[in-house]
Amino acid sequence: MSDLLTANRIPAFHVMTKPVGPICNLNCTYCFYLEKEKLFGKTERFRMEDDVLEQYIKQYIEQQDTPEISFAWQGGEPTLLGADYFRKVVELQKKHANGKTISNALQTNGTLLNDDWCEFLAKEGFLIGLSVDGPPDLHDAYRVDKRDRPSSDGVLKGLGFLKKHGVEFNTLTVVNRMNSKEPERVYRYLKDIGSGFIQFIPLVERDADSVAKNMGLDLSLPPDLQKTERNRMVTEWSLIPEDYGQFLVSVYNEWVRQDVGKTFVQFFDVALGNWMGMSGSLCVFSPTCGTAMALEHNGDLYSCDHYVYPKYKLGNIMNQSIRSMVESKEQRKFGRDKQSALPKYCRDCSVRFACHGECPKHRFLKTPKGEPGLNYLCTAYKRIFSHMQPTMNIMTQLLRSGRPAAEIMEIVAQQPELAPEKPPARNAPCPCGSGLKFKHCCGT
Repeated sequence: MSDLLTANRIPAFHVMTKPVGPICNLNCTYCFYLEKEKLFGKTERFRMEDDVLEQYIKQYIEQQDTPEISFAWQGGEPTLLGADYFRKVVELQKKHANGKTISNALQTNGTLLNDDWCEFLAKEGFLIGLSVDGPPDLHDAYRVDKRDRPSSDGVLKGLGFLKKHGVEFNTLTVVNRMNSKEPERVYRYLKDIGSGFIQFIPLVERDADSVAKNMGLDLSLPPDLQKTERNRMVTEWSLIPEDYGQFLVSVYNEWVRQDVGKTFVQFFDVALGNWMGMSGSLCVFSPTCGTAMALEHNGDLYSCDHYVYPKYKLGNIMNQSIRSMVESKEQRKFGRDKQSALPKYCRDCSVRFACHGECPKHRFLKTPKGEPGLNYLCTAYKRIFSHMQPTMNIMTQLLRSGRPAAEIMEIVAQQPELAPEKPPARNAPCPCGSGLKFKHCCGT
């Protein structure tokens, strides 16, 4: 029996920690987390209290079978708690480290950073994730404060403090309806401000109207009306899948020609890992999920950051261990459902190994044969993964032979057709290898 328990034990898990809950000094139009205030009473004090904080840090360290423990702090806006709060965090981590190496990452909008904050962050080696949606005009389209004022100046001021004190940072860019139409401009801006590691997060948020509740398309409609209905199922700031596909293709073309090994784009790094058979580095592109949870300020643990709803509450760390919740039958089922709920259309897809159906929260369309569970961004992923297939295959071969992936840049310079600037002609064979014409497959 003990051998069986050991075999079923999850060695490591990840918790996205919300010490200030959903409270933020900004009022971003597209933020899905601000509404989480409704989960709590009007008198709620949105601050992780000392006893909850210590219990969390103690459990998170001692219940993982790894020598290195990575904490991730988000919100809301965690810097609202002040630098002294995180000085206390570091002291508690040292108290309970028990020989393990501890690291911290903190996601912030950057507007509250100053010398005091950045001196602390540099001293303790925090990795900062800075939210930047592109040049000021694109960033300020949706990222505004409580008085509807733009936030880009505050972000750039905060970035200046990070650079002044040598704090390591990366950038997180929410790709939305507006900035998705200017991929090269967004990508070059992020590089210009000094980001060496770039995360692109696709914005897909549902409307609460009757169309959104439909959970699928009327496939008896003509294709143009299907697309119109599909686009009405999401908020007006959400991505159009075709735009996201072109955004990724355009950024990839620039990256694969001049930035491999110099600028790290999470999407492309994860894709290369999947091409090499090492899927699992990012939950949305892994076959299953369930080991990346979200912790609210009051100790409530939820199945996932995108599933902070009563149905997906696993329990509270003050009366249950994190390990018991992550290994519970409910959470294991949550993780398995990502794979088991894939429609046949996805299971038979030539790029499934790179996509795995992406995040379940985006699976609200129907397949061409009427199966539920198709990802809203399916056309985008088929487009980008088919586009990058020739160069990903070459980079995989390079790495397996002990050579750097960066050699792909010289290869593409000599063979530009490997990363074409324009999509295939409508009647050309689809590059995904399906045997169909492009217009009937990834170009649909």
